[in-house]
Amino acid sequence: MTIQVVAGLVVFLGAYVLIATEKLPRATVALTGGALMVLLGATDEAGIFFSEEAGIDWHVIFLLLGMMMIVGILRQSGAFEYLAIWAAKRARGRPFVVMAMLIVITAMLSAALDNVTTVLLVAPVTLLIADRLGVPPVPFLITQVMASNIGGAATLIGDPPNIIVASRANLTFLDFLEHLTPLVIGLMIVFIGLAWLLFGRRLHHDAERAAKVMALNEREAIKDTRLLITSVAVIALVLAGFALQGVTHLDPAVVALLGAGLLALLTRLEARKVVADVEWETLLFFAGLFVMVGGLVNLGVIDQLGKAATDAVGTNYAGAGVALLVGSALVSGIIDNIPYVATMAPLVADLVHAGGAAAEPLWWALTMGADLGGNATAVGASANVVVLGIARRYGHPISFWEFTKYGLLVTGVTVALSVPYLLIRYF
Repeated sequence: MTIQVVAGLVVFLGAYVLIATEKLPRATVALTGGALMVLLGATDEAGIFFSEEAGIDWHVIFLLLGMMMIVGILRQSGAFEYLAIWAAKRARGRPFVVMAMLIVITAMLSAALDNVTTVLLVAPVTLLIADRLGVPPVPFLITQVMASNIGGAATLIGDPPNIIVASRANLTFLDFLEHLTPLVIGLMIVFIGLAWLLFGRRLHHDAERAAKVMALNEREAIKDTRLLITSVAVIALVLAGFALQGVTHLDPAVVALLGAGLLALLTRLEARKVVADVEWETLLFFAGLFVMVGGLVNLGVIDQLGKAATDAVGTNYAGAGVALLVGSALVSGIIDNIPYVATMAPLVADLVHAGGAAAEPLWWALTMGADLGGNATAVGASANVVVLGIARRYGHPISFWEFTKYGLLVTGVTVALSVPYLLIRYF
């Protein structure tokens, strides 16, 4: 092992530790790590910007950018506030029924949009409803972020790791619907039951406060009806574009950018409003991360690990699938699942290339494990970190261990149920 390879591994692992411990902003860490890879000679400008194997994955960057723009425009219509108030009123102010409905709504939105954006929009409204009901908001926030991670596993755009896997494996929007949505539906039913066992019996109905919730007028939450109708129509077109990828041959990133451009054109909003909700820090984090992983690819580290994994697996792809699912869940609970999947995707690609069709289910094992494992700890997924930040800002801090004690149970149950699904369906 050369000094250059050792130095590259030190940079990469050091960045991982800083990202996991949140000692520094993760975008800063990722960009600094990428810069150090350039200084080490592990990559260069051609590799960063133009290499499909070792450069920035522009499909991921621009898909996220397009969807963030679309959701940011939709948010300005008040649609998400309307949905939360509507759910509370349909539940007639009964706390657990409200929780269950918000779980379902969050999961569905996370599947259609992405989990980070969903929790950013829904969590503040959840705090409002919990306050009106006179119940502690922490259980609602914890179950909501877990629902977003489970629901986000259902589609290509639902969770950032899915976008990375889809780009690397050339999987379509319909592939995710076919392979993961049935599992997610079953897991959501189980999760609602777990939410009742963990929190339901502690949530008490207050008739007086429930009456106040019933007095809220959800229509008042809609700030711009025309904007709402236009946004929903464009989102429907974008989702149709994802579903028809096999016919149109348009990459999801292109569809998302076309949708964002069309929506901006139709609504004629100021440019600053169109991009106001874009998470630039997240996009920069991805860019830096791809550069670091690309550096390891160029240094041959990923190739060597892939060969070692191929030799260890042999033709036992069922065992490899279970190990990958469970192992991904464990690691994603410790480290944010985005950098984990970005690192593992090239390794799985090597295994699939060596094993052909028999090894293709490994992509689904990686996706299941990373998405579900994100629930294990407070830093397991980006959505977790976002919700904890919102809770702290509104005066309801959630500690690392308070989240984790529930997250470990939920992750254990959902991963245990996913193992037989993987084996029965694919092996």
